[in-house]
Amino acid sequence: MTKAMALLSGGLDSSLAIKLMQQQGIEVIGLHFVSVFLKDAEHAATGGNATLAAKELGIEVHLRDSSETMLALLKNPPHGFGKNLNPCIDCRIAMLRRAAEFMREIGAKFIISGEVVGQRPMSQRRHAIDMIDRKADVVGLVVRPLCGKILPPTNAERAGLIDREKMLAISGRGRKEQLALAQEFGLTEFPNPAGGCLLTENTFVVKIQDVLDHPPFTTADMALLKAGRHFRLDAHTKAAVGRNEKDNEHLVSFIAPGDTILCAVDLAGPVMVVRGDTGERNLETAARITARYSQGRDKETVRIGLYATGDIEAEPIKIFTVRPAGPDEFRGQLIL
Repeated sequence: MTKAMALLSGGLDSSLAIKLMQQQGIEVIGLHFVSVFLKDAEHAATGGNATLAAKELGIEVHLRDSSETMLALLKNPPHGFGKNLNPCIDCRIAMLRRAAEFMREIGAKFIISGEVVGQRPMSQRRHAIDMIDRKADVVGLVVRPLCGKILPPTNAERAGLIDREKMLAISGRGRKEQLALAQEFGLTEFPNPAGGCLLTENTFVVKIQDVLDHPPFTTADMALLKAGRHFRLDAHTKAAVGRNEKDNEHLVSFIAPGDTILCAVDLAGPVMVVRGDTGERNLETAARITARYSQGRDKETVRIGLYATGDIEAEPIKIFTVRPAGPDEFRGQLIL
């Protein structure tokens, strides 16, 4: 049986592409890239929708972290950004290069992709697809079953490994054909067709631009951006305060060595993570902001505990008694 490697995003198109190849008797192994730039924190760690899709398709899926690659592209994307800070073309080139390595590693004959010509404005235009394949050195290796009939024959077709006539000719941004196919194949494990990359989102871009403007930075700094309100205390110091319980859990899960954690001692309130210079001035500012978003915002003073770890049930190593910040007092330092 011919083996192929599939880029499995967890979205509908990649699942349909795999299903079409399975119908031709192809054995498929999935590859899914995770990163700190995915919207869903759980997805970023476990593969989320891709893992569910792999189970429904009856294939194994391998996860690879692309966070460091994406971070490097944010610093210098050779082909530029899309509408926001999304280096889609360079991301795709990097993904296909790694996919080709994995393909050879497992002894697969070609790569399956769920791309559709014209569906995405930056990386799925016809000439962009051709250019990306050349730059990634995968010309002829990538089979795109959903639109294969309107693309040049691939190596797998020329070698008789797959039947070109059994591929489709879908193009554009419509979803009717894909949804009809999903019903025909009985596929149910796929999310709505909203992009999963935070680099395309206006609100996230404001936060990430602040980090890019204050190097050095790491993937840990990027992970912290995915939750809470963010404040720039000085050129070297960020503070993030949770908006709700889910935010608090996210911030605690991405605490890095050297971070300082603040939380109200006597009443309900958010978790605050301070990263950078934790001198007395910054900590007092952070404590006052934390108090502002606690249930003690209208009190004269609030006690804010400083914790060495994310365990806010432990005894604080220090307590600040502070006046809660006014509603507009630190607005100039609020990033978003």
